Amino acid sequence: MAPLPRTHSPQTWTADIGARIRRLFWLKAIGTTVFTWLFFIGYFHMLRNPAYPVVVMPLTALDHLIPFQPYTLGAYLSLWVYVGVAPGLQPNFRELVVYGLWIGALCLTGLGLFYFWPTQIPPLAIDVSGYPGFAMLQGVDAAGNACPSMHVAVAIFTAIRLDHVLREARTPVLLRLANWLWFAAIAYSTLAVKQHVVLDALAGALLGMAFALPSLRWRPKGASRSNTLVGADIIGHH
Repeated sequence: MAPLPRTHSPQTWTADIGARIRRLFWLKAIGTTVFTWLFFIGYFHMLRNPAYPVVVMPLTALDHLIPFQPYTLGAYLSLWVYVGVAPGLQPNFRELVVYGLWIGALCLTGLGLFYFWPTQIPPLAIDVSGYPGFAMLQGVDAAGNACPSMHVAVAIFTAIRLDHVLREARTPVLLRLANWLWFAAIAYSTLAVKQHVVLDALAGALLGMAFALPSLRWRPKGASRSNTLVGADIIGHH
């Protein structure tokens, strides 16, 4: 009697996520750091050297309802950890490169908007001298380059792409919920620390979605699936 063929149990979600983290770890870590610094070079140049008259963004009724909440500074700064999670979970080099192209296009679009339409939030009478970290924040990330909020744009791009990874890996729903709660905390913090107004955040969300949603279609499929491409062959097969 012939032996029965071996069957392979499906990979657990923890094994899938662990393999994604280990794959190209240093390339992802160094690449994300370099990418962030390059963005900030362009961001600060336009912040300090606006090419056109700066437009002051109007306040909405919601802006008046949201008080200054210094304890949300941690959520605001956590973006720089959050943005590394989604690229860190890309399953292979091709997916990582295409992810970088999409978020790079998002950031370049944001910088282009800042160049042709520089904006700032209205001056707010808030004494931040008694709050650790805020003097440095206002000195580094001044009230310019307000609309669209790149903080929100990059955060929602990350949230959408990370949600896709978590669904693909079949992680528990609680992890997907935590992802969206983290995004919500970051987006809300931009208003609560008074670095942006509501219109900035809404424009940032629209900008981020305008790149995140197409990026799910026009990309290579993950390593766990076939090597065919979804939407278009952005990087040719080798």
